[in-house]
Amino acid sequence: MGLTSEELKAVTVILRTSQSILEVIRKDVAQYGLNPTEFSVLELLYHKGDQPIQMLGKNVLISSSSTTYVVDKLEQKNYVVRKGCQEDRRVTYAALTNAGREFMDDIFPQHQVIISKIFEDLEANEVQDTIAFLKRIGYKAKAL
Repeated sequence: MGLTSEELKAVTVILRTSQSILEVIRKDVAQYGLNPTEFSVLELLYHKGDQPIQMLGKNVLISSSSTTYVVDKLEQKNYVVRKGCQEDRRVTYAALTNAGREFMDDIFPQHQVIISKIFEDLEANEVQDTIAFLKRIGYKAKAL
């Protein structure tokens, strides 16, 4: 089956949309002294609790070599602390500090407003359809 011009256009639209959304996020979190990767780690810890550092990269889509650097930066800012695992000494967790939780309590509602603006021209069912379509495309791409 050959590639159609509509499929090529779809790929271009998806990639440009992704870049535009990332730029909105970059600008938003920069005002808080963060880059998008640092914010992603804080957001994950804020919503999901302590996470093994080894799993952070998989959850926020960064390389394992970058994970240590990002956790170091967030530790320097006093937003994150490393905690050893009681059951398995080989595992180290990243956890929000009280300052990190307060920081996210402060900034996350404002971040939600910015993200909501991206989707404000869509109906709720259109947002759900978008999620479903992009997941199907992503799963197919991942399987190739």
